[in-house]
Amino acid sequence: MLRIHFTANDVAGVRMAARPDVLWETILSFHRLRDRRGSVVYGEWRSDTRTRLNGETRLLAALVPSRGYFPDFLTPSQGVHGLDEGLQAIRATSQARLRRELALLGPDRAAGRTVPHSLRALAEGGAEPFSRLVGALRSYHRAAIEPYWPHIRARVEADRARRGRALLDGGAEELLASLPPMLRWRAPVLEADYPVERDLYLDGRGLLLQPSYFCRGTPVVLRDPSLPPVLVYPITHCEAPTVREPGGSSLAKLVGNTRSAVLHAIGDGGTTSELARRAGVSLASASQHAGVLREAGLVATLRHGNAVLHTLTPLGAALLGGAQRVAEAASAAPVERHYARNGPFTS
Repeated sequence: MLRIHFTANDVAGVRMAARPDVLWETILSFHRLRDRRGSVVYGEWRSDTRTRLNGETRLLAALVPSRGYFPDFLTPSQGVHGLDEGLQAIRATSQARLRRELALLGPDRAAGRTVPHSLRALAEGGAEPFSRLVGALRSYHRAAIEPYWPHIRARVEADRARRGRALLDGGAEELLASLPPMLRWRAPVLEADYPVERDLYLDGRGLLLQPSYFCRGTPVVLRDPSLPPVLVYPITHCEAPTVREPGGSSLAKLVGNTRSAVLHAIGDGGTTSELARRAGVSLASASQHAGVLREAGLVATLRHGNAVLHTLTPLGAALLGGAQRVAEAASAAPVERHYARNGPFTS
């Protein structure tokens, strides 16, 4: 079990990441690539990504084992700003930190393995090993993440909207209580299902909450307690990675496919730009359809500075909720799907 200990200042310092972190998604997706679980959500992505992977992945496999620890330097905070910024931060990793974290990977003598030459070269320093690492990360990202980034971003933004509503309704403690079921807020401790026993004391530094598309089963924290605390947690997957939305749904038949997608995309609220990304339509189309939904009394719109925020009215929420219940009943299967809960972790 993971226990994150909060002070009053830590509760006040809880914050949501502004967007998905490209390096967390890249590294965690490498776990999903080698994992047979979660086929409903990741199966098609897994098959498509393998066909695009023409490059060498042995270096990544050495750095990111299928289970257990992977080095903290692979997921610097700059990854939230984009791939180039994240890779630049990786390049700037100090030699001392590099050696310290790579040493934790160590040889597994019980399994008869030794430290790969690629890791020894990286630990010894020099521009060429780092260039190979950056090249491997960029190549893998191009195959596994880049084609799906709009969908990943849309799903993470939908989770952020949900957490934002909890924050507005009840403050930081309500936000912590709203996190997925493997996380349990029992003030002043946030408990989480975790493969090992771990206590993390925030000591007034607050906590960054980072929702992730490719995190699965258990949350992830950095191993080094001196680094700024971040909790990467799985978003709730309600669909396979497709843009939107089954044309045969009851709501789509009532209001049309695109308008149904926009209504779904509003969820717990969003700007017109966010609706466009979530629904996979143009900005002009999202604005037009949101206007029609507003005139029908399904959506309320509030202008805040240069942004326009759309939220569901009670009528819109009831219509959306009814359609979702119909879809769930229609898709109910007699065989229950079971997913194991012990995913990758850093400890």
